[in-house]
Amino acid sequence: MRTRWIVLPPLFALGALFAQAAPKLTFTKSFPGSVPAYVSVEVERSGALQYKESAQDDQPVTAQLPEPGTADLFSMAEKLDYFKSRLESGLKVANTGKKIFRYSSDDGTVTEQTFNYSLNPIAQQLLDRFEQIAESERAFIDLERAVRYDKLGVNDALAEVEALWLNKQLAAPQQFVPLLTRIATHESFMHLVRDRAARLKEEFAKSATVAASAAKSE
Repeated sequence: MRTRWIVLPPLFALGALFAQAAPKLTFTKSFPGSVPAYVSVEVERSGALQYKESAQDDQPVTAQLPEPGTADLFSMAEKLDYFKSRLESGLKVANTGKKIFRYSSDDGTVTEQTFNYSLNPIAQQLLDRFEQIAESERAFIDLERAVRYDKLGVNDALAEVEALWLNKQLAAPQQFVPLLTRIATHESFMHLVRDRAARLKEEFAKSATVAASAAKSE
């Protein structure tokens, strides 16, 4: 009977394999006195999103960004050489908060830049995009809180979501669907509120269908 020998890779190679992680972009902004005073937006290349309003938050809001939006973020990061070069303008301008762009590669390498104000147009565009994501997540938090504790405030929270949607600034529409379903089907909410939630849910579903069809045709 012939003996078969199985050759295993060195332990350090196995360790490196398991240590690999998905590429990730992280944006943080610290601005004491503002509301919120701290935000963190973390996006993996898969589109997995985490949002925090405290560095110690161990239960972040999670969502899934659509692929086009995720691809845009990573494309801008690539154009900025994954934050290996200085972004701070050095100009004497008003303090608008300490901002950090961070890139974590799949091999664990981390590069980042800290700035208050940048003249780089791509950095400005990336900052705007992260700010939009943060605003979307705050709208989700506001709506969720209103659904739980302030039914009279749900219509105002829905109006906030709808305004972001109409301005094409709602980062992850599908994140809202469970809440919208709950509002639309629960008789404890006003008829006007239920209708608004149902309409938004339908619009988000149509958008997702169109995006899926476009992706298949590519």
